[in-house]
Amino acid sequence: MMDEYAKYLEEKKAKPKGLSTFKLKVIGDVLMFLSAASMTLVPRFLGAPSTDDMGVLTVVVLCEAISWVAIPIYAWLLYMGFDRTRSWFKYGMRLFILALVCEVPYDMVTFGPDHLFDFRSQNPVFGLVVALVVMVLLDAVEDLKTGVRVTLSVLLVIIGLLWDVLLRVGQSQAILNIGSLTLGFCVIYYYLHRRENTMMITAATLGAVSGIAPGFGVAFLHYRNGELGYRHFWTPWVFYAVYPAILLACACMAL
Repeated sequence: MMDEYAKYLEEKKAKPKGLSTFKLKVIGDVLMFLSAASMTLVPRFLGAPSTDDMGVLTVVVLCEAISWVAIPIYAWLLYMGFDRTRSWFKYGMRLFILALVCEVPYDMVTFGPDHLFDFRSQNPVFGLVVALVVMVLLDAVEDLKTGVRVTLSVLLVIIGLLWDVLLRVGQSQAILNIGSLTLGFCVIYYYLHRRENTMMITAATLGAVSGIAPGFGVAFLHYRNGELGYRHFWTPWVFYAVYPAILLACACMAL
C-alpha cells in the first residue's frame, strides 16, 4: 500500500506544473462558449437585452467581454502551430476550411437564425488565417537586407490589419475587431518570443488598452508549461470541431 502511495507521489511530483496546450485550448473553448451564449442562451432564458432591463444587458456585455480573454491565448496557440508545423500550407488550409465551416452558424448566432449569410462580421477563425499568412510572409522576408526587411514587414502587417478591418473579422460590440487584435498579438509573439518578459509585458499592454480583458489572457500564458498535454493522438483534431459545434448548438437554441 505504501509503495503504491509513494509511486503516486512520485508521479504527481514528476507531472509538469502549469498550463499545457490542452488546458489552454480548453480554457479558450470555454471562453468562446461564453461569447456564443451571450447572444443566444442569455436572451432565450433571461430575455432580450435592452436599456429597459439593465440586468440582462449587463450579463450579455460581461459574457462577451470575458470571452475576449481568449484572444491572446488563441494567438499564442496559432504562433506555436506556425512555429512547429511541418507545412504551413496544410495548417493554413485546415484553418481556412474551419473558418468556412464556422461562418454560417456564426452568422446565425451573431445576427439571428434567419441570417445564414451576413457580411457585417466574419467569424474570428478568419482572423487566425490572416495572422498565419502574415507570419509566413514575415518569415519569408527575414533574410533580406535590414531596410528592405523592415519596410516590407511593416507593409505586410498593415495589409493584414486592413484585411481584418475591411472584412470586419470578429467585430465585437462595435468596439473591438478581434481579427486585428489577434494579428497584433501574433506579431508580438513572432518578434519577441525569445525574450519572455518583454513579450509578456508588451502583450499585456496591448491587451490592457484593448478592453482590459485580453490582458488577463496574457496572464494565463504566463503559466504555460510548454507541454502538449494530449493523452491521445486524435485529441488535437477534436479541438477543430469544438468551436463550430458550440456555434451550431447555440444557433439551434436560438431557433
